Amino acid sequence: MNLRNFFSNLFRTKEETKEELMKKFLIVGLGNIGDKYTNTRHNIGFKILDEVAEENKATFETEKLGEVATFRFKGRTFILLKPSTFMNLSGKAVKYWMDKENIALENILIVTDDVHIDFGCIRLKAKGSAGGHNGLKDIQEKLNTQQYARFRFGVGGNYSKGRQADFVLGEWSKEETSMLIERLPISAKIIPSFGTAGLANTMNTFNGK
Repeated sequence: MNLRNFFSNLFRTKEETKEELMKKFLIVGLGNIGDKYTNTRHNIGFKILDEVAEENKATFETEKLGEVATFRFKGRTFILLKPSTFMNLSGKAVKYWMDKENIALENILIVTDDVHIDFGCIRLKAKGSAGGHNGLKDIQEKLNTQQYARFRFGVGGNYSKGRQADFVLGEWSKEETSMLIERLPISAKIIPSFGTAGLANTMNTFNGK
């Protein structure tokens, strides 16, 4: 092989590697670890990722700073992460896995609860403030940017003044639990759509549903 061909092949390999990396997506569901938090509103991020993993026959395993499951869909690789750092330190796990897997910022999606949205409603955004959410606040601080996609699942705001923490750390009502049976499969479809159709198309398809 002459020198020209050597550098040509080297350049092609780097380009292929870059292309492959752009097909990797980090999906982070926010929540708190421990049985007492399993069915709380604050853990909807974990619950949605559990639904995604089940539908795609992926299994979570204990890794550094979280539970991780991986699956492939239409040529894309999806890495599901449930941080084990507790909600307020979520950014530590996000930054670690983003760097470890060399995932681009635009290929990260954070799944979280939102008390400002009616129960069961879906809202995807390309960027934005933390909105008082401690998990998003820590991610923003660790990544040093607000420019990351987030999928907010509405948990409603049916609580009195000063009782927000009690509300989000409280368990779903019987009515909410029943409605989640329908809402979770819809929410799970957002993840592969984000990686294949892109954020803008996914927003147009699912926002408000």
